[in-house]
Amino acid sequence: MDLSIISIILVIFVAFLAGMEGILDQFQFHQPLVACTLIGLVTGNLTACVILGGTLQMIALGWANIGAAVAPDAALASVASAIILVLSGQGVAGVSTAIAVAIPLAVAGLFLTMIVRTIAVPLVHMMDSAAEHGSIRKIELLQILAICLQGLRIAIPATALIFIPAEAVQAALNSMPEWLTTGMAIGGGMVVAVGYAMVINMMANREVWPFFIIGFVVAAISQLTLIALGALGIALALIYLNLSERGNSSNGGNTGDPLDDILNDY
Repeated sequence: MDLSIISIILVIFVAFLAGMEGILDQFQFHQPLVACTLIGLVTGNLTACVILGGTLQMIALGWANIGAAVAPDAALASVASAIILVLSGQGVAGVSTAIAVAIPLAVAGLFLTMIVRTIAVPLVHMMDSAAEHGSIRKIELLQILAICLQGLRIAIPATALIFIPAEAVQAALNSMPEWLTTGMAIGGGMVVAVGYAMVINMMANREVWPFFIIGFVVAAISQLTLIALGALGIALALIYLNLSERGNSSNGGNTGDPLDDILNDY
């Protein structure tokens, strides 16, 4: 399917917004359902892109930045798969193929994230220097530049995909050697483990350790769905809050936290 100049400009603009929202989290343009829907709207493929976005959104629900572990790039996966779906001209029938391409693209997007964050390091030092000289305007401009770099992180690949046949993209992904894909999977797993360890190190105490243990045990039960795990988490949180309130009332409001005790007195 050939896109008009206006459609191409709008797609690139949506991709730019999705990239920035991956950091800002204000209007959720980076979420698969939103990004795919907008691309479908500007290209005239709304139905197929909404189905694609909804399917990817269910997959991305399990993607989260935990400690040092960076989640797969949902923005790049959404934009790239939507563009491939539109260019293929298959409509709803091509959703499954677009999803298959989206997952490796989401993992590959981590490399772009690392590049942009590496570039942002000297920008932070420049902001520090501007702060020492009291140049608020320069700090604001550098902040805008850093956010725009995040937008370009998605807009540039999106522009390339528009002018590259979808078949070529699929062939390039399939040509990745097994040692590379296996190494990426092992490295990603190690980073996730380190991330969880950092979170536990910051949050763990005698009160929450039992909940960590329950969570890891329950998560190993493969028959439970994400909805079931979420319901169990909410139930445990409500039980904890209820027991905490009863414990505070039995202790005369003394929680062991001086600040909290002072606020309770007021």
